Amino acid sequence: MANNYTTTVIRGDDQPLTFTSDITIHELQDIELHAPVLIEGLPGFGHVGKLVAEHLIDELHATRIIDIYSIHFPPQAIVLDNCAVRLARNEIYACRSEDGKNDLLILVGDNQSATNEGHYHLCNVFLDIAKRFNVSRIYTLGGYATGQLEDTGTVIGAVNNPDMVEELTEYGVDFQESEPWGGIIGVSGLLLAMSRERNIDAACLMGITSGYIVDPMSAQAVLRVLSQALGIEVDMQALEEHAAEMEKVVAKLEEMQQMQMGMTKSDEDLRYIG
Repeated sequence: MANNYTTTVIRGDDQPLTFTSDITIHELQDIELHAPVLIEGLPGFGHVGKLVAEHLIDELHATRIIDIYSIHFPPQAIVLDNCAVRLARNEIYACRSEDGKNDLLILVGDNQSATNEGHYHLCNVFLDIAKRFNVSRIYTLGGYATGQLEDTGTVIGAVNNPDMVEELTEYGVDFQESEPWGGIIGVSGLLLAMSRERNIDAACLMGITSGYIVDPMSAQAVLRVLSQALGIEVDMQALEEHAAEMEKVVAKLEEMQQMQMGMTKSDEDLRYIG
């Protein structure tokens, strides 16, 4: 079946970026990898997946090899530290291991698609790239939003191949029947399901989070599981420091929440007396 969207591929810096296509792929450099694992960490609830993926990029000194632009992203320019701007994009980083057994591709970015059709188009592109690199497995990362302040350290899992459940359970992943009950929204869910059609095993790792704030504590829990699954060691100090800062924020929010509940109860009592 032919794709009903258009894609432009640009190699190197000899062509200007154009946006007459749905998706523009800018290939920055060539790299050879051995059956890498693809890790997706685009923005989502609590920025859990994004925190994990960006931490891996920093700690493993991964190399940016592909930029992906799309008219399905929000119409937004990203302001940089020097006050200059660039277009919103998704990025793919590559990391080669010394033994060739733990090569990685890491997908991160500023946004997910702002349109339903864009999610499907972009996932097709991600999977085309995965096939080109002969990706052996995919891990999508995200947050499981409960709407309440959480500190459970629980990681919920879903897979596109039931044979993976036993393995991931050994790493501490919690599989709950029909959870999340509302399904997995966005790239983390679609990539999981669509990769099954490409014969690539995939799992989604979701850290429990409130969904209200950036959640490095949940990201830590997901990274611990992912590190075991990948068979690698990753220094977590930066995440731990970020988590310690957020613990103070969470404590303050809980204090304010309790005060608000107390005030509400007091108001109700006053109304009753009056």
